[in-house]
Amino acid sequence: MKPALLLTLFLTPMGALCAIDAGLAIHKTEHGLSVTVKGKPFGTWGDQFSLDQLSRNPKYAVMAKQHLSMLGSIKHREFTTLMVDASEAIVAELCDYLDPSGKRYLTEKRRLTFRATAETRTIDIDQDFTSDDGDVRFDDTKEGGLSIRVPASMAVDENQGGEIVNSDGLTNKDAWGKPAKWCDYHGPVDGEQLGIAFLNHPGSYRYPTRWHVRTYGLFAANPFAQMQYDQTLVDGTTTLKAGQHLKLRHRFLFHRGNEKDAKIEEAWQQYSRETPWLP
Repeated sequence: MKPALLLTLFLTPMGALCAIDAGLAIHKTEHGLSVTVKGKPFGTWGDQFSLDQLSRNPKYAVMAKQHLSMLGSIKHREFTTLMVDASEAIVAELCDYLDPSGKRYLTEKRRLTFRATAETRTIDIDQDFTSDDGDVRFDDTKEGGLSIRVPASMAVDENQGGEIVNSDGLTNKDAWGKPAKWCDYHGPVDGEQLGIAFLNHPGSYRYPTRWHVRTYGLFAANPFAQMQYDQTLVDGTTTLKAGQHLKLRHRFLFHRGNEKDAKIEEAWQQYSRETPWLP
């Protein structure tokens, strides 16, 4: 079974909540799940989109095209696991991060584990980055990490009852950039109250992660940024020396109701006791 088909079949029972492309109504450049890193020697999809836009302006076209040629890329190398049984489905792969010349600087082992109950769907995303070929720098920037776009009607700014709540009780704009063990985004979707809880495992780098969560619908866990969220903090740039590993562990929990209805704190407590997958 192809992973894309697997994902579609897995998410369908939750209906509109998992039709994450609804986020396109807010922002046409981001939808679904995405992984973004920024630093040396690679850039981000955000850089590419911005430069693509600039290249259409005659005033900036030459500069934009020069910078586009300097961006790196992420290339799928191989699937290491494709497995489905009665309890879960697993997709694991190897990805290479390449500089503009095609030289590899970073390797990622990525594992997605899908599970379902009558009321919830979960996706565990375990990532292991290795600097196989030299030092790699992850910049202190808010434009990074693991992210998802919520359905348009769920966004706080739509004023339909959407809300952001983190594990410390901070809500909406107050939750932006703050460290927390989990964050929940919930609101109306096609007449139902539904939500997406985003859990950070204690074994993940820089736990508890900071959250680049916006009232317009962006929802990201970003352990790399510190000073971009709070100018009183030290620069959070991370340098991964040759041969070193960096591990990120997260769970998405798609649920009904708000964070209290879905008992997200209890869900995190259970998740925190689980032993993460190790490559």
